[in-house]
Amino acid sequence: MESEISPPKQAPAQKIRQEAGGIIKSLGLVFGDIGTSPIYTLTVIFILTKPTEANVMGVLSLIIWTLTILVSVEYAWLAMGLGEKGEGGTIVLRGILIRLLRTSRGVVAVTILTFIGISLLLGDGVITPAISILSAVEGILLIPGLKETRQVALMVIASVICFTLFVFQRKGTEKVAGAFGPLMLVWFLALAVSGVIWVIKVPSVWKAINPYYGARFLYENGIAGFFVLSEVILCATGGEALYADMGHLGRKPIVRAWYLVFIALLLNYLGQGAFLIKHPGIRSSNVLFGMAFNVSFLLYIPFLILSIMATVIASQALISGMFSVVYQGINTRLMPMFKVEYTSTEMRSQIYIGFVNWFLLISVLFIIFQFKESNRLAAAYGLAVTGTMSLTGIMMSIIFYLRKDMGKLAVAIFVTLVDLAFLVSNTYKIPHGGYWSLIIAAIPLATIMTYTGGQRKLYRTIRPLKLDIFLYSYNEIYRSLNKIKGTALFFARDTRKVPAYIVHTMFMNNIIYEDNIIVSITTLDKPFGVKSFFRQDLAPGLRTFEIQMGYMEVVDMEELLRKAGIEEKGIFYGLEEIATTNVIWKIFSIMKRLAPPFVQFHDLPPNKLHGVVTRIEL
Repeated sequence: MESEISPPKQAPAQKIRQEAGGIIKSLGLVFGDIGTSPIYTLTVIFILTKPTEANVMGVLSLIIWTLTILVSVEYAWLAMGLGEKGEGGTIVLRGILIRLLRTSRGVVAVTILTFIGISLLLGDGVITPAISILSAVEGILLIPGLKETRQVALMVIASVICFTLFVFQRKGTEKVAGAFGPLMLVWFLALAVSGVIWVIKVPSVWKAINPYYGARFLYENGIAGFFVLSEVILCATGGEALYADMGHLGRKPIVRAWYLVFIALLLNYLGQGAFLIKHPGIRSSNVLFGMAFNVSFLLYIPFLILSIMATVIASQALISGMFSVVYQGINTRLMPMFKVEYTSTEMRSQIYIGFVNWFLLISVLFIIFQFKESNRLAAAYGLAVTGTMSLTGIMMSIIFYLRKDMGKLAVAIFVTLVDLAFLVSNTYKIPHGGYWSLIIAAIPLATIMTYTGGQRKLYRTIRPLKLDIFLYSYNEIYRSLNKIKGTALFFARDTRKVPAYIVHTMFMNNIIYEDNIIVSITTLDKPFGVKSFFRQDLAPGLRTFEIQMGYMEVVDMEELLRKAGIEEKGIFYGLEEIATTNVIWKIFSIMKRLAPPFVQFHDLPPNKLHGVVTRIEL
């Protein structure tokens, strides 16, 4: 009698190593943005606010509770509990809401919120590399002999770093990504140690954990104190990455890594506060670098190099995140089909989107030369972040309400009110440069609105043929015509309605193969999962093949067809030639012309492709 051998249990040491590896990876992929915010947050706040002991204690208290409420509660607890198969982000929330809502108006409202959320995230993606790298490069000014370095030189250095980073994207980051986690671990240790040294000198800063000091600061400073919140939020930028990047690593490693990051940030901010209390005159220069310089001059240059590396890693994580968000947008038909390249033979999730890459680079360089200094750039930063956080809070509140989870609903409403308070305080930044983040966010928003509106208009104008009417004509032609040997593939969004290009190919051009397969691709409301199968035969020589895929899936279309036993001789697809006098539809027409066709997006063999052009008036 054969006995079943159960797989060996994982040794405790191996399990610990795996968990530690997941945490270290999270430090490199998720926490770069929020981890580099100590470089500029307190510096910006105390440019306009006097660094009295009472003010320092109040601001520290606000920072601690901002990190607690907006990052720990909103993202690490509430949002990450709403993941789908381990995946997170604005589009995931949209998918959950669409399944819960029963009215078309509600779906439209949620879709518009999603459009705005994606656009704000992309707007934020431009400012993050600019402020992080420029603020780190400005640390050069504390090195003796380099104090008189002109700001233009610092801008050029930051621009060269940014340019190199973006040019490198096409080669992929798989080979160097393994170093990101360990480097960020060293960075967080450096932040914690430098903070502890100063906390020991001024232990009274521990009292800032009490929210009373933050509340007193707001009460005593009135409207001016309220607008200080627009700078306090800088400590939480990148908090949304916990949820958006959940699919790469899973919830547990990110949450566990956040505990370590939170402690490192807490110690560093308290250390900076202690340093300010001891040296109130330092506010004219960078507080973090001043603190590190006063700890040890010999260690300052290694610390500065480490800080620049940390900002590059933060920017890299954000760029990869932008590629993922745009890819989700393409798969869910919210964005045009930009050309996608795969930068790894091992992981198809490692992607590069050239248009997005160069748009981000040009925008980042423009922002650096427009604002010139990181302190001025901070005046534009935060508006998009708080907008994204507020939308996340609103969408979560609706989900908890529809699920009748009243406990989490109460917490979500409280968090959303805090988000909205930060958002209102950030409106102060609009005339001081904040309008640039809105202008940048308006570009993807206008693209999404134009593309989705154009697609709806196009679909209504083309008027696909109903299946029963198509089958009547097809059966007549299939019986009477000489058929081409082999298999032909035709792509359709929905097999119940046949696109005009198939009608033209078969009925007008009399192109009929022995075996004709209509392939439909359905994007699911969940992030992962791929199914492919034949449905029932529609008629002699006419079959349907359906592919169902999650919106985060990067599928190998050729491989799926091979596994199904399909050996096609020709692949037919539709192209629209749009004629219009309407300005918006002209822009939509340009988008359609510039975007690669569906079959090229999925990298199907070019020698088998046949594009069928249909002229349409919009």
